Amino acid sequence: MSATNMMTNARTLASGFLTWGMFWLVLAVLSAGVIFQDGLRELLRAWQVPEYSHGPLIPILSAFLFLRHLKDVPVRTGPVDDRWPGVLLMVLALLFAVAGSMIEIGDIVAYGLILWVGALLLIAFGWRDGWPFWPAVLHLVFMLPLPGAVYYGVSIWLQGVSSELGVAILHMLRVPVYLEGNIIDLGEYRLHVAEACSGLRYLFPIMSFSYIFATLYQGPVWHKAALLLAAAPITVVLNSVRIAIAGVIVQHWGVGWVEGFTHFFEGWVIFLTSVGLLFLMAWVMVRLRRPRVGLVEALDLDTSGIGTQMLRIRLIEPSRALIAMAVLSVGIAAAWQAVPAQDDVVVPRDPFGAMPSQLGDWRAAPGQRLDADVERILGADDYHATVLTSPTAAAPVDFFMVWYRDQSRGGVHSPEVCLPGGGWEIAELEQLDKTEQFGGGQRFTLNRAVIQQGTSRQLAYYWFEQQGQRTASGFEAKLQLMVGKLTNGRNDSGMVRLITPIRENESLAEAEARLQSVLPYVLDPLPRFFPPV
Repeated sequence: MSATNMMTNARTLASGFLTWGMFWLVLAVLSAGVIFQDGLRELLRAWQVPEYSHGPLIPILSAFLFLRHLKDVPVRTGPVDDRWPGVLLMVLALLFAVAGSMIEIGDIVAYGLILWVGALLLIAFGWRDGWPFWPAVLHLVFMLPLPGAVYYGVSIWLQGVSSELGVAILHMLRVPVYLEGNIIDLGEYRLHVAEACSGLRYLFPIMSFSYIFATLYQGPVWHKAALLLAAAPITVVLNSVRIAIAGVIVQHWGVGWVEGFTHFFEGWVIFLTSVGLLFLMAWVMVRLRRPRVGLVEALDLDTSGIGTQMLRIRLIEPSRALIAMAVLSVGIAAAWQAVPAQDDVVVPRDPFGAMPSQLGDWRAAPGQRLDADVERILGADDYHATVLTSPTAAAPVDFFMVWYRDQSRGGVHSPEVCLPGGGWEIAELEQLDKTEQFGGGQRFTLNRAVIQQGTSRQLAYYWFEQQGQRTASGFEAKLQLMVGKLTNGRNDSGMVRLITPIRENESLAEAEARLQSVLPYVLDPLPRFFPPV
């Protein structure tokens, strides 16, 4: 092909994109980038966590599912009069974005982004041709981080099931083992449940893979359901087998061999083995079908014509629905950027340095400075870290408070931040209602967490302290702050955390009693440092 012909073809291809439909589509997408920016930032932050590191691949795989299905949808000619469901869904998506941005919860904005994608398809294709694309849109859910409480609840439950099953397998093999809370005791070696079940971190990408598997599979609905629902059981069983093998290694070859094995048999080994088992399941189900077909045919992995389908974007029509969506999105984006930032009302408060050194029977050590990097990440306007001791207490209590003049700059609303790092993991997490005991007429809930590193355990209480309100829920705290911002102009917030070690020969109830005893003395002076309304 001559250079002249190549240039002519390039101009022809480019001119195909210079349409009014493309203009309004690009305008809508660019304005959506502004409207949903908080959600996009939240996704980028979540994708840096190992459990959600597969996130960037999800939109690509969803696009593949969409383009693969698009091959079966002919170009629609004539008027499209069923775009109104897309308009309604678009309004709902924009409401999610605005509400999430107002209360500064990026997750809500990210949820709205998925609705926006679905709305765009319904507007472009109409309801009749657009709704069959729902599998590709629904797959985007796998790129979202779960709410912290849901994630830890599911993770802890799955860890419990996995460890119980692993211990049961060891008992069947006559290997002496004892499950003590969150410790798998193998005699000369003790394995932490969170460490033993680290392969569960790959549950979400495995679930995404099984979803794609089920979507591509050409067969009975119950086959698809089996492939979709197999991800969690496969992952749990593999972790249980991992625990059982570790126990056998300890019994026959000693502790020195098991550490290398546990590091090897995790992560990608769990993931690839799970994928292999999904392929095996599909193969078995295909073999049971009549008439028989090959696994490749059953999975419909044909990618031919994908590029041609991508070029169909040029055919998008400048419909009234698309124009309305673009104009509305541009208006919201411009209005959001034009809203002047309001100065927060700052009320007088005592600095944390004025915290009494004697709290009932408890004496506070001099305040401790955090590491410079930790201070920078914390970004607090004031914080206080000390150790409380009592002659009647068997162990000390770490006392930490943090305050933000503008909470939107803080990062306290996450259990990962509220609790120590350095290898500590959450073994138990629940919310307690302390209104009757310590509320003083105000509702008071706090988070109770057992954190663990190896065989060391600690018990933690923490809650959000802001403007006379105390709550365990980050979502509720955000709502309270939004109301406060609108009614009194305040946006200050903080957090209080108490941690005590659970000693080797001490029960959890004894550590609990220690935190219960210090709690009223800690609560008493807090209004000086977190002024109520």
